[in-house]
Amino acid sequence: MTSDTGTHHPLVSRDSAPSTPTDDRTTEHPADAPRALGDDHEGTITTMTQPLQPLLHDSVVVLTAPSQAWSAADGRIDGHGIHGFYHSDLRVLDHVLLSVGGAVPEHIATASPDAATTVFTALARGIDDATADPRVRIDQRRTVAAGSLGERIVVRNALGEGLRTTVEVELRADFSPMQKIKAGLSGSEYPVTVDRGEGNAGGNAVVLGSGPVTARVSARGATATVDGRNVTLHWDVDVPAHGEAVVEWSTGVDDPTAVVADAAPSPEWSAFRATTGDSRLASWLDRAVADLQALRMSTVEHPNDVFLAAGAPWFFTLFGRDSLWAARMLLPLGHEIAASTLRVLAEYQGTESVAETAEQPGKIMHELRPGALVIPGEGVVLPPLYYGTVDATALWICLLHDAWRWGMPRDEVEALLPHLEAALAWMRDYGDSDGDGFLEYIDTTGHGLANQGWKDSGDSIQWRDGTLADGPIALCEVQGYAYEAAIGGAALLDAFDRPGGDAWRGWAADLKQRFADAFWIADPAGAYPAVALDAAKRKVDTVTSNIGHLLGTGILDAEQSALVARRLVSPELSSGYGLRTMSTDSAGYWPLSYHGGSVWAHDTAIAITGLARDGFRAEAAQLSDGLLAAAAGFGYRMPELHSGDSASETSAPIPYPAACRPQAWSAAAAVAVLSARLGLRADAPEGRFEVDPDETAGDIEVEGLRFAGRPRSVTA
Repeated sequence: MTSDTGTHHPLVSRDSAPSTPTDDRTTEHPADAPRALGDDHEGTITTMTQPLQPLLHDSVVVLTAPSQAWSAADGRIDGHGIHGFYHSDLRVLDHVLLSVGGAVPEHIATASPDAATTVFTALARGIDDATADPRVRIDQRRTVAAGSLGERIVVRNALGEGLRTTVEVELRADFSPMQKIKAGLSGSEYPVTVDRGEGNAGGNAVVLGSGPVTARVSARGATATVDGRNVTLHWDVDVPAHGEAVVEWSTGVDDPTAVVADAAPSPEWSAFRATTGDSRLASWLDRAVADLQALRMSTVEHPNDVFLAAGAPWFFTLFGRDSLWAARMLLPLGHEIAASTLRVLAEYQGTESVAETAEQPGKIMHELRPGALVIPGEGVVLPPLYYGTVDATALWICLLHDAWRWGMPRDEVEALLPHLEAALAWMRDYGDSDGDGFLEYIDTTGHGLANQGWKDSGDSIQWRDGTLADGPIALCEVQGYAYEAAIGGAALLDAFDRPGGDAWRGWAADLKQRFADAFWIADPAGAYPAVALDAAKRKVDTVTSNIGHLLGTGILDAEQSALVARRLVSPELSSGYGLRTMSTDSAGYWPLSYHGGSVWAHDTAIAITGLARDGFRAEAAQLSDGLLAAAAGFGYRMPELHSGDSASETSAPIPYPAACRPQAWSAAAAVAVLSARLGLRADAPEGRFEVDPDETAGDIEVEGLRFAGRPRSVTA
């Protein structure tokens, strides 16, 4: 998916000759035993001294794109790891520390009524009486809006007498780029300044700055003290008996270098309601839609075209693949996010061949950043607008076709037809780099992404014995996307009286036959598609979740689809908490490997969608139940990914500690599961909206589905 770097693996292209997988290589470790970080060639464990990517699993995030604040569970932002207040790709503050009466309040609860707000509740026992019942309570309400962070701190007093005490908030300016934080480093690119400014009546203001970016801190009624990069806000407060005192502070950021901006919430999404026999699905949908509202953003260049940021914290921007998949899963909630995502990506569609950016005519971009993305220690340098993705172009076509079927207005579709034709031409003229009839990728710069499918970490495409495959790589699922795109593109060309429909259907038929001839392989469990073809056109034999993406595309016949469906629900791939990215019988399998054994909600949801499309309702239900169990284990905010450990061995899903959350396509997966259970099918040009519910799904009542621009209610 969406890693622009993966996590811990080098991603730069390798120039070595193609390796030949064997079954008799010697190793200091068993082939199925992963090396620990720091293992050297003699099998001894050395101490890790390099900076490490921050973990996220135990931190709390409050966000409204493109701003986010990360803290410990008690609300403290102490400069550790990911902690900080961020706007765009910049950490503005790395300290926000509260004290009351000269002491840190003792945390007792954290509650998040929505994605943009969290309340940290604590006790101030140092100024309380000596009885067992706490009588002095602190509620620190943190709110993040686009470009701002604010807190409302309430000191509540249940004592029979008034209190005189102090409230202090310590802030520290940081201005470190996100890419440094992700690498375990920090440090601003420009000198940091902290100056007093003019505040509102009765308050103080402090202006923080670094290069072109400024942040203004305001605190009514406070005394502000500046010491280097540190700012202390101090209030003397009187809290009446059985009463409360309130102090507030905020900071607003002005970043003229930002390439992304905020977007208004969707009123249509706010109207969505679901009641399900399995309450887990309703709870997941509620949380998912709220998180998706917070992930809505636009680009500065095209403020009217809304898309979904891929995920917080690392991918808080436009990603072609992620934004497309999320919008596609959300079509039952309306075509609007699909239409605007299609438009904004069309604005950046490639027009020329540039090796450094991987741009090609007709190609859809991978990611947008305010500056070059440099990953320290990994040799990765990506330009601000990067096109290193092999699948986004076909997925753009698929989304345009599906959005048309769900009721995207004819004039809006027609305006994108030149981009459709350019995207189709890219598949034929540029996507197939070596003329073998398959779409493949290879980085030619030496510092781009080595893998350019959704599994884009450096070790994601490997042989069953753990050997890495050499590129150019032709991924199995990309051929499925291309087939579906060609068929859908042909339908659009026909519907709008454009030439080329028959030619693209012929192209798709040829691709389907080539795929059947070149990709299928067998092991003792039966036949299955290879994950990829390597540089020598050999079938890379690892069993992976990639094969689930083929279902529903049309590239498989009925017998082949049945083989894939059976494989997906095998205990080697189905963990009970979703679909593993790699089978447990592969040498490279590890449940906490980013793309080599973990579970991704969106990946499982794509397989569920394909299973439902092709009639495998029982298998779709099994994988759906796994995702619902995982969602419950994560409080219904599904992370980017989680461990592949089996549900039979763990009572709750184990976090992948560096997983982003919320993540657009992980949240959108909830709607995909609902759609599969309801058996939704849409064909607005023919005026058809079909519901064919799964009999095992239980009662489902939904309000706020949308078809052809109008609301629909469904009871099943």
